[in-house]
Amino acid sequence: MTDPGCERTVLIVEDDVDTSEAIAEVLEDRDYRPVRAPNGAAALDELRTAERAPCVILLDLMMPVMDGREFRTQQRGDPSLRTIPVVVLSAHADAVSHAAQMDAARYLRKPIDLRTLLETVERFCARDA
Repeated sequence: MTDPGCERTVLIVEDDVDTSEAIAEVLEDRDYRPVRAPNGAAALDELRTAERAPCVILLDLMMPVMDGREFRTQQRGDPSLRTIPVVVLSAHADAVSHAAQMDAARYLRKPIDLRTLLETVERFCARDA
């Protein structure tokens, strides 16, 4: 990444296409620039090749190829990526403790309340404005 400014970019790391599309549509309606990745490995590739860092990463935990926990381990180990806040999205009850162990900035339970999602994204993207 060459520029740390996010320009209201939000990285959605979610393997469920319907969920990913729904989140992206809601964000686009609010003038955000959603970027989607179907798993942690694709998300890391996106982050490492993007010109700008996203202002926040919305991260599912249970995904094929590379799950959310492994993604977060890799992200935290990379000095150029570790400061990007992560919001964990999960339907699993134990995800709250996983989110805390992963030092996630926030946890949102699925199904996601869209107003809460937008308020959360705005909080992180407003820091970079």
